[in-house]
Amino acid sequence: MRAHFVLSEIGVGLRRNVTMTFAVIVSVALSLGLLGGSLLAREQVNSMEDYWYDRVEVSIFFCNANDAETEDPSCTRGAVTEEQKAEIEAELNEHPLVEEVYYESAEEAYEHYQEQQEDSPIAAVVTPDQMQESFRIKLTDPTKYEVISSAFAGRDGVQSVTDQRSTVEPLFNLLNGVNYAALGLMALMLVVALLLIVNTVRVSAFSRRRETGIMRLVGASSFYIQLPFILEATIAGVLGAVLACFLLVGVKYFAINNFLAERIPVIDFIGWDAVLSVLPYVLAVGALMPAIAAFFALRKYLKV
Repeated sequence: MRAHFVLSEIGVGLRRNVTMTFAVIVSVALSLGLLGGSLLAREQVNSMEDYWYDRVEVSIFFCNANDAETEDPSCTRGAVTEEQKAEIEAELNEHPLVEEVYYESAEEAYEHYQEQQEDSPIAAVVTPDQMQESFRIKLTDPTKYEVISSAFAGRDGVQSVTDQRSTVEPLFNLLNGVNYAALGLMALMLVVALLLIVNTVRVSAFSRRRETGIMRLVGASSFYIQLPFILEATIAGVLGAVLACFLLVGVKYFAINNFLAERIPVIDFIGWDAVLSVLPYVLAVGALMPAIAAFFALRKYLKV
């Protein structure tokens, strides 16, 4: 009997406030969609950072005859000699941070440059003697670039020491900034959703104030009176969370798998396991947030 009464009260409340309930569902869906999207974006950025930072290299570029002729400040003592290269290579092979060392000749550097810049007009005027020999170094810990830089920068025959992290870091900073902006927008949408939930619950309680007053007079407990309203808000929240889950699955299937993955193959996009791991959190927040908001909104409003 009690369960039947609670269910009937829920149905009455949802029918009386269809428009506001729909607004709650949409706002919860958008805010939770942004929440899930932010979590997945963070997972994507972390995955990309791990992937690319694990592959970044430190490069030691050597002075060539052209650098010495143009009076490059780093190459005032002339082009690198075989003895200097052998000495640096031996030190690198003994260094505890160095995992592997690759030598790239000027001719190989020229070929790579031509492949990368084949559409550039500058590529036609660059000659092999203008390219620099280099050691490409893979570190056991890419964050310790400064150790290699301080050890070899300024040495005789060394033109510069560069770290590829400086190339990819601005991109990750931008992606992290976008993620923070999405989190801020998500927080704003959650506030809007909470305000709508509180307002909807209060309107529903006001429209049934006579019934709740009678229930209070005949001895019904506060929780029994509040339960239909809390469940109304919870149902709306769960529906919004389910809609948010569909949005996340749709973005993964259509936007990532069938669009971005085909056009940007160099990025290893997150898989379905990451998406499925986020959905329970979205559903949990969608169920708990409206219930808690309704409970605290009703504590004061339903006092008779």
